[in-house]
Amino acid sequence: MTETTQRNRPDNPDKGSPGEEAKKTSMTKRGGGDPSSRGRTTIADGVVEKIAGLAARDVVGVHAMGGGLSRTFGAVRDRVPGGAKSVSRGVKAEVGEVQTALDLEIVVEYGVAIADVARAVRGNVVSAVERMTGLEVVEVNIAVSDVKLPDEEEDEPEPRLQ
Repeated sequence: MTETTQRNRPDNPDKGSPGEEAKKTSMTKRGGGDPSSRGRTTIADGVVEKIAGLAARDVVGVHAMGGGLSRTFGAVRDRVPGGAKSVSRGVKAEVGEVQTALDLEIVVEYGVAIADVARAVRGNVVSAVERMTGLEVVEVNIAVSDVKLPDEEEDEPEPRLQ
């Protein structure tokens, strides 16, 4: 009996039976590993534009976003019932798989140091976009299209009551 028992035992006692080895191998292959690496996430340009627009507006010295024409159309759109305020006005994003580039058009308030405002906008936008999307921001181009003077009327006057 001893001979028969010895012949049926595996050569390596730590391995277990050949059937157990196959089960272990199939269990590790099922599912493909780490759950966070299964599938793909894509982020639309509009999502990055909204994040960047909100981050830029948070900087002191930024009066508005966008050029004169886009602000005029935006003011009209905002007054239409059901029309929402566009937080991505003045922002253009090009989003790739792992990187993004942004172009911003801003209006600054009179008296602020434009270079300092641009630096603060760039830092705030990069921080917010990278934190929220995981994308690498390769560039943030800022165009200052206007300066809001203290005595100028607001672009969006109060609606008249009839």
